[in-house]
Amino acid sequence: MAVAAQGHWPAPTASAAVDADVRIPGSKSMTNRALILAALADGPSQIGRPLRARDTILMANALRGLGIGVVDIGDDYGITPAPMHGPTRVDCGLAGTVMRFVPPAAALAEGDVDFDGDPHMRERPIGPVLSALRALGANIEDEGRNGLPFRVVGTGGLPGGTVEIDASGSSQFVSALLLAGARYDNGLTIRHVGKPVPSQPHIDMTIGMLRQRGVDVDDSEPATWRVANGPIKAIDVEIEPDLSNAAPFLAAAVVAGGRVRVLGWPDETTQPGDALREIFSLMGAHVRLDSEGLTVRGGDSIEGVDLDLHDVGELTPVVAAVAACANGPSYLRGIAHIRGHETDRLAAIATELQNLGCDARETEDGLEIHPMPLHSGVFRSYADHRMAQAGAVLGLVVKGVEVDDIASTSKTLPDFVGMWAALLGHEVTA
Repeated sequence: MAVAAQGHWPAPTASAAVDADVRIPGSKSMTNRALILAALADGPSQIGRPLRARDTILMANALRGLGIGVVDIGDDYGITPAPMHGPTRVDCGLAGTVMRFVPPAAALAEGDVDFDGDPHMRERPIGPVLSALRALGANIEDEGRNGLPFRVVGTGGLPGGTVEIDASGSSQFVSALLLAGARYDNGLTIRHVGKPVPSQPHIDMTIGMLRQRGVDVDDSEPATWRVANGPIKAIDVEIEPDLSNAAPFLAAAVVAGGRVRVLGWPDETTQPGDALREIFSLMGAHVRLDSEGLTVRGGDSIEGVDLDLHDVGELTPVVAAVAACANGPSYLRGIAHIRGHETDRLAAIATELQNLGCDARETEDGLEIHPMPLHSGVFRSYADHRMAQAGAVLGLVVKGVEVDDIASTSKTLPDFVGMWAALLGHEVTA
């Protein structure tokens, strides 16, 4: 795969139906939650098969900076908790989980902890988490920005208690507080006020991982979560494959025809990516889950869909790319919140699909996609790994598609280019 002269990645076109088994690295969401929980636990533990990508490396480095022992044990992580302290600086990069999950833990440290990240991260919302921490007794210095850069002035502990937040912008606001809540003196009660919280599966993931470690979490009351004060048990865990990162590979079978099997797909999971089974079935593919993994086979045609993706918004770019290849219009709803992801994903998707000839329009809370004959062109990623993946999917069936920043996929999938080449039976030449 040669890189175009202008530095763009020429997305390879499928010359035949695909036929591949794919093994996806570990879940970013689970890896970064596991790292935080292991750092706050009551003893050392090991994380098996963690994702090794920019977002998770940033999380590991943030914890190391706070004094936590994070060592490599082969491909695994060994975590040894210790009293957290500053001064230190946390580089959030473009990782929302680092920017949002680390401050509630850093409030338990002794000393100053400074947070900053890539330029676009200063535009991503963090205000509800900072306001909640202030209400719970933390000292946050941000000169009124309510966003990056900011400083957490730790005093070695946090009173905790009850706090109200508007988490309609991101489920991570809730998860961030839940992950550290058991270590607060009075535990933690979170009451959500506002529109429904998006990406509920991610909150379910957080609660499941807390309970797995013996933390008492009560979510019986709607829009309310209670975490009792107490220890977080140190346990060894193995991270599931990142099912959201499976999206472009499974989509390849839908748009190019043939078969793709993702090995090791869990029978039960809280990951939002598990929704791909239903989504691609609705789009006309044949989907089968068995002991070996999840297999998707392309159908006779690609069907347009009307989907509420509120709980699985991160899947939108790849689903939209498949929808652009369908035999009828698609309507993707409930995803206004993804305007605050790595980029404004609604604007980015609509713009890039239009640039390739598709009739794609933003709506108040989603996208309306009317497929038209697609043509070659540059598909911009906006430094967003999910956008770059969407461009690769379109390149399978549209000759001459170039992705401007395929390296952005390293955020959660370090060897995307190599894996994509293997999917198509190619050798990597760039």
